[in-house]
This record gives sequence, C-alpha cells and structure tokens, in this order.
Amino acid sequence: MKVAVTLLLLLLFATTNAEHRGRAYVRDKVCQEFKTMGKDDFRTLTLIMNSRKFSNATFEEISHLVREIVLLAETCCTDGADPSCYDAGSSALSAKSCGPDSPFPAHPGTAACCVHHGLEQKLCLAALQHPPRQVPHYIEPSNEELCQAFKKDPKDFADRFLYEYVSSYGQAPLPVLLGSTRNFLSMVSTCCISPAPTVCFLKEKLQRKTLSLLTLMSNRACSRFMVYGKDKVKFSYLTMLAQKIPSASFEDLSPLAEDAAEVFTQCCDSVAEDCMQKKLSEHTAKVCAALSTKDERFADCCAGKNIMQNYFCISALKPAMAPKLPELQKPTNKHLCGDNGALHARRYMFELSRRHTNVPDVFLGKLYDASENVIRECCSAKDASACLDSKRQQVGGELPTFLENANQFCGQYNEMNFLDFKKRLRDSMKQTMPETSPELLTQLVDQRADFASTCCPANSPPLYCAAQVTTYLESACKQDSCALI
Repeated sequence: MKVAVTLLLLLLFATTNAEHRGRAYVRDKVCQEFKTMGKDDFRTLTLIMNSRKFSNATFEEISHLVREIVLLAETCCTDGADPSCYDAGSSALSAKSCGPDSPFPAHPGTAACCVHHGLEQKLCLAALQHPPRQVPHYIEPSNEELCQAFKKDPKDFADRFLYEYVSSYGQAPLPVLLGSTRNFLSMVSTCCISPAPTVCFLKEKLQRKTLSLLTLMSNRACSRFMVYGKDKVKFSYLTMLAQKIPSASFEDLSPLAEDAAEVFTQCCDSVAEDCMQKKLSEHTAKVCAALSTKDERFADCCAGKNIMQNYFCISALKPAMAPKLPELQKPTNKHLCGDNGALHARRYMFELSRRHTNVPDVFLGKLYDASENVIRECCSAKDASACLDSKRQQVGGELPTFLENANQFCGQYNEMNFLDFKKRLRDSMKQTMPETSPELLTQLVDQRADFASTCCPANSPPLYCAAQVTTYLESACKQDSCALI
C-alpha cells in the first residue's frame, strides 16, 4: 500500500487542481489510484482518510461516505466507462450531501457550501473537515473481546477499529497511522487463530510497543503543533523542559526546543514512511546527550535501549522542585521593542516557568499570547514606552497571585493521589464557601478535579484547556490586566 499516493484520496469529490486542470484530471487521478491499489486497499484508505478528516462523525456516517466513494470509483473507473460518469457521479454525491436527509458526516459549513453550484460546490465540500478530537477516546478491548468481535465478523471488526483508532489519533502523521493500524490488525488476525492466544498477544504487543508509543506521542505533538504553530510549539517545548529540569539554562534548552519544533514542522504533514520515527529518535538522542549528565531523572530515562520509550519517559517526567534563583528582572522597554524583542520576551517567560514549575503549559501559553499581543500593539504605537508602562501597571500585583495559585493548584495535583487531591479540594472549598449545599459542593469539586486531571499534565489538550483557562482569567483578572510583559 503506497503511502505517498494516499493524499490523492483527499480528492474525494474534487481537488484544487481541478480549477486548473479540469474534471478529467480528477477522474484520471482517482481511477489511476483505484486501479493501482485495488478495491480493498482503496476502500481501506478511504475509510482511514475520512475517519481522520471527520473525526467527530459517527461510524454509520463514515460508512455511508466510504461506500459511495468506492462505488463511484468502481462504476466509473472501469475500461470503457462513459467519460462523463465520474463527473456526473460526483455531482450526485455533492447533491446528496446538500440534501436535508444526508447520511454523510454533518458539518456546520455544509449549508454555506451548498449555496454554490458545480465545481465550486464540490471544492467547498471537499475542504470541510472536523476539528481533531481533544482527547483520544479509543480504549483497546481485552484480548478476549478482540477475538470475539474479530471471529464474529472480521470485516466489520476491522472497519470499526480503523474508524475508532484513526478518529482518536488522527493528528499522528499518516504513515504512522497506516503502520500502526496495519500492525494491530495483523496481530489480531494472527493471535485470534493461535492455539496459545495469550502468549501470542503478549509477544506481539511487546513488539508493537514502539509503534504504539510513536502513534500516541506524535498525535500529541502534532495536535499541539496544529493549534500552536511553530513558534508557540517552540516556546511550549522550552517551558516543558524548563519545568522538568529547572537547573538547566536557557542556552542549554533553547536549541533543543528549536530542534523539536523543526521535527514537528517537517514530519507532522509528511508522507515519508519513516520521517517522524527517524527525526524524533534523532531529537531524543540530542536531548539525552545534552541533559542526562545534568539530571538523574533524565539519565534514567535515557538509559533504555528503546529510544521511543526514552522519549515517552522524558515526556512523562513530572515537574521538578523549583530551585532558589535570583530575583527575576523584567526586560526593559528598549529590549522588548528592539530587534530581539521576541527573544527577550521568550527568555523572560522561560525564567518564569522554571520558577513556577507546576504552572501548566496552557496557563503559560495564555500569558505568552498576551505578551505577544502587547509587544505587537505597543512597539508600533506612537509612544511605545508609555504604552508598555501602562500595560505593566495593569498587570501590577495580579500576576504573582495568578502564577502562585496555578502553581499551588497543579502542584497539589502532581504530588497527591487523585482521591486525596479531591478531599483536599473539598475541605478547601468548604472553608471558602461554607454556605454551599452538599450537592453543589460535590459538583464544584468534580469540576475542579476534572480540570486538574485534564489540564495540569504537560500533554494537556491545548484547545479545551485554553478555553478553560480563558474562563478562569475572565473571572480572576481585573480590568483586562492579564497582559504579561
């Protein structure tokens, strides 16, 4: 199954090339891939691509779409088919998408596409996609459950697995997804007919551990990259390292953050077979070479023979205790509006993060965004210094309180087991809100605990947690004063 050609399945109804090369180009490309890959592989890749593209659709909606696309190719790609077959069929598919009872994945942008006609409508529909799932929902069944479902209906089992797994980990690079799903289905088909299935599964799962970790970690990294972009990913990775090893300097960690951002830039959208595994392994080797002699925990992670497990180990390290460091000096107005203003701001945020090692990434990310906005606004103002001084005055004494509260809240979550953490929350909220009813108190405790379990870890879902932090800032900050410089 050729990875390099799978992007052609993004055509579905049409591609932007159609504007320049015409409908025949689209038909020829789709038919070429259908004939080269064969119906089964074409269908599998169509299922993968649409589960990835419409990650919030139901299995039934994806199945309807896949069935129609494969039928279109099967009907119109035969030798001697009418040249207008594909265009007419794709137009009928577009019309069906615009119908009131469309069986295809729902999307809020569909109605706007359906006011167009012809090629413009097809291009608009083809460009629609769902935002990725915030948190993977796929939970691997037990060996017995896997074999029971596989033996009942192997084809339905494979389809449902591909849908569940790909919609959960759709931000992982396509070659990683293809390799991981193919490996999993091979394991199930082998072990479920083995005379010793338990031993078989144990052996196969050990062998696929690297691939499983690669899928998990690349999905996390590429989800963050998609939301943040290269510069903010670089900052996020820098502060993540700073909180795990706060004794390291900016000069130690900044090149590693730069390298990580470059890996994700090159590999998240790459169709090269081994881009992510190769580049991420090289990056992990650089991290280990730079930091294992500086910190015992990094040395322990880097001692393993499996480099992907080493990367996972480093990512899973909890924040370290903040060391005693000199009083932090804020960058001057001249520094912020100079040629290296972004560098000075990033260094200041780095220093903040290693002094508050339990402040989660999304909190720091919000402050980073605010500082970027203020620099952009003030450094182009007529009186830059007056603008910056005004912003500094706004933040006043609120920032230390904000950082300390976030640091303490997530610090307790990181240090305590979850039940003890919830008990501490309940006791604290009882004291601060003594008039609250037991039912409401339980609800509030559950909400805060859920926020902590989702957003305090370094690998928290960025969009969901950013929205939660925004809500917190709106209630905690006065006069829009959370514009950190």
